[in-house]
Amino acid sequence: MNARQLEKLGMPLDCIPTAIQTIQTLVGQQGFRGKDVKSSLQALVTDPALYVEDPNWSGLANEIVASRQSNDSSPLRQIEYPTWGEDIDAGAHAQMALACRLPMAVGAAMMPDAHVGYGLPIGGVLATENAVIPYAVGVDIACRMKLSVIDLAPEELESQSHRFENAIERGTRFGVGARHETPHDHPVMDQDWNVSRCTREKKDVARKQLGTSGSGNHFVEWGTLTLTKNSPELGLNAGRYTALLSHSGSRGTGAAVCSTYSSIARARLPRKYQNLFGYLAWLEMDSEAGQEYWAAMNLMGDYAAANHDVIHRLVNKLLGARIIAGVENHHNFAWKEIHGGREVIVHRKGATPAGKGVLGVIPGSMATPGFVVCGKGHEGSLLSASHGAGRCMSRTAARNQYRWNAVRNDLATKGIRVLSAGADEAPGVYKDIHRVMNAQSDLVEVLARFDPKIVKMCEDGSPAED
Repeated sequence: MNARQLEKLGMPLDCIPTAIQTIQTLVGQQGFRGKDVKSSLQALVTDPALYVEDPNWSGLANEIVASRQSNDSSPLRQIEYPTWGEDIDAGAHAQMALACRLPMAVGAAMMPDAHVGYGLPIGGVLATENAVIPYAVGVDIACRMKLSVIDLAPEELESQSHRFENAIERGTRFGVGARHETPHDHPVMDQDWNVSRCTREKKDVARKQLGTSGSGNHFVEWGTLTLTKNSPELGLNAGRYTALLSHSGSRGTGAAVCSTYSSIARARLPRKYQNLFGYLAWLEMDSEAGQEYWAAMNLMGDYAAANHDVIHRLVNKLLGARIIAGVENHHNFAWKEIHGGREVIVHRKGATPAGKGVLGVIPGSMATPGFVVCGKGHEGSLLSASHGAGRCMSRTAARNQYRWNAVRNDLATKGIRVLSAGADEAPGVYKDIHRVMNAQSDLVEVLARFDPKIVKMCEDGSPAED
């Protein structure tokens, strides 16, 4: 790894020479693999105190600790945060604890699907005063779930599966840089894209990528939706239905917005915080950059919603189906909300809004169910719930452990047809969705269960966008 890559991981600048020397020693003399080194470095930067006695990393760990102490001579307060779920790794807790030391942090919570991310952990919720943190929102701004219930019976999904497969294959595009050959129209492209230089310059790219999905855990899938009782919230009676479920976000333009404004925020960090907070750098809401980011973020929210709208409209048109009900929600976003009698900015990075009566979708994996939920409005979670099952294995480890053809064949025996995906999204890389849902039964009520039947994801090995 070079100096730039190490800085991106959050390595203090004055520790980079030691880091490079340590990496060279471990790879050259002890046979460490490059991907394993990167994973260890991410955990080390997150919480170096855990490695001060590690035989391989102690020298670098102690240097990082000393660097941060010298750049942070005045102790920072740390707010407390509640946690839902038990099997959350130490790295995610270390990231949340660090976020809770931010001078403008006023509230936080950890969801049961939490795992290590950049800056704020995936599944982390953070409330701040007069500040927005680009990396507490995430790279894939407004990553979103959308479920559409259609007027075709589940029996047709089973007996005429080729029609449903064809509609997804023809109506979707996946991967970094993916686009439709002929751009699709949507009113979102008539909005003001001049709210920031970044969105203005990326508008043409956004137009071309409208109605597409990214890589990583983004998907489009057909399945059955089961309601055990009538649901006035969904406008559906008890029974089984056919539904289309998608997971995608704001594509390359959203990533560019995050990168641009995170760099601005890091450049403005006070010197004593530069080696401490890194990816948690913030922008004041009353600053010009803060207002630009806020406007761009909200535009990306509208764009992500439009992406799903185009996907569902196109796939169902190709199938010849009519949408009769639906629900959708963001994660990877920030909202202005009132908590404790004051306005705060609530960042939900990989967390679903769960205010009282608010509907959402929490997916499992390609082999396990997802759930349509209604929020209970738990103030302790900052009105939030998990955004999925949550990973329990890195993508590198997954590719080393699973062989995709074997995974696909096993799923086929269970009645799940996977059109495309990769080993890094094998069902075994996710936590047990049932345990996750049980851990947050005080946060959401389950209205319906979605069972995937036909799944399509990116299969080119591209890195995740979120």
